[in-house]
Amino acid sequence: MFIQQLYTGCISEAAYYIESNGEAAVVDPIRDIEEYLEVATKRNAKIKYIFETHFHADFVSGHLDLAAATGATIVYGPNTITSFPVHVAKDKEQFNIGGLTVEVLHTPGHTLESSCFLLKDEAGKDTAIFTGDTLFVGDVGRPDLAQKGEELTMEELAGMMYESLQDKIMPLADDITMYPAHGAGSSCGKNMGPETYSTIGEQKQTNYALQAQTKEAFIKAVTDGLAEPPNYFPINAKINKEGYERLDAVLEKGLQPLSVEAFKLASQQDDIVVLDTRPGPLFTEGYVPGSIFIGLEGRFAEWAGSLLPFDKTIILVTEEGKEKETITRLARVGFEKFAGYLQGGFEKWKAVGEKFDLIIDVEVDELAMDIPFDESLVLVDVRKETEYADGHVKQAVNIPLNNLIDPASMADFDDNHNLYIHCQSGYRSIIAASLIKKEGIHNIRNVVGGWKAINELKDKFEFEKNAEAVN
Repeated sequence: MFIQQLYTGCISEAAYYIESNGEAAVVDPIRDIEEYLEVATKRNAKIKYIFETHFHADFVSGHLDLAAATGATIVYGPNTITSFPVHVAKDKEQFNIGGLTVEVLHTPGHTLESSCFLLKDEAGKDTAIFTGDTLFVGDVGRPDLAQKGEELTMEELAGMMYESLQDKIMPLADDITMYPAHGAGSSCGKNMGPETYSTIGEQKQTNYALQAQTKEAFIKAVTDGLAEPPNYFPINAKINKEGYERLDAVLEKGLQPLSVEAFKLASQQDDIVVLDTRPGPLFTEGYVPGSIFIGLEGRFAEWAGSLLPFDKTIILVTEEGKEKETITRLARVGFEKFAGYLQGGFEKWKAVGEKFDLIIDVEVDELAMDIPFDESLVLVDVRKETEYADGHVKQAVNIPLNNLIDPASMADFDDNHNLYIHCQSGYRSIIAASLIKKEGIHNIRNVVGGWKAINELKDKFEFEKNAEAVN
């Protein structure tokens, strides 16, 4: 028996390769499937099944491309309806992989079709369980992702989750290894621990959702404090249910080099988005006017899915050699409309004398000096509301980055304001600055180092926390 976790850190997603006697299965593959094929080839095994724990909302699965490449059968749990051929398993149905057995445990709650896959070793002993978004390390899947037409409240789904955990998870032996679909940082839960796997016994002891409690108390616990899901979640769930364009075709469209002149003409069209994925410090020093910045160095795919329109075509400005990585990571969250990239990158744009824009960076000590003397200064904190509530500069206005996709969020800004923008460490504030400048507001400063740097100069700022002053 061989099990390998294949973890994609930028979207906090875990896929799994299972193998026995030359037969293999992959659980919850992401859209770019090369790694799974490479493992199977290296180990001289044939991928027989693709097990999907549910319709993923935070990424586009690789089930269709992997099935096309290997001939493997795609397996979903009960209540699954798709626009492409799959095997819809019954609860407790079993599948053989070499000498191993995989049993389907239907666990609705995160979604209606959500299922876990219980792995039995060659001797028939329960050894591991792949829990998808039903059970995480320290948490359970969010119950507010009912799909269109299901008309279920999050309380109703949370109630189903309670029954699933009590009936299917709690009876399992403590020594079974638990492999979830996500780790810390994912928006599919609210309280995930840093580990990417655990045991059923450890989760029974430490996971708040598995403690003895009434159904009503459980529903309250899993729904309280649940932030709104990212905007792209329903889009990705729909793609996973209905199908998508092959990744090779998406890459072919995106990897078209555009001359400066062709790029300039394309960027002026209303249905085009110019996306710059270079490191933040390079972007602030100069960029193609009208570009939106989302750097590859951060949680790139998630912010792209949350902030960019899916109905417009993207053209790219990247560091040289980063074009394929950029398109692949965008495709992971459902983007398929591309029309090429700027050949030679921003340096070529600048070298031929095209006009460029920039964002002024300021250090936190300069911000501290400017606050008392600049009556037009507006300090904009683009962190999440919960981050802001935990502590912020007294004068700061909170506009979470997600809100900036709506121009109305900037309605209170005018030409007389000097906007100083910060986030936690500097990544989100540059994204915010690019979005605000795209709306024609140009008197902007980016606070380098963000809240982390501000918080280190406690004697130079007045802070608030939960509406109370902090000395």
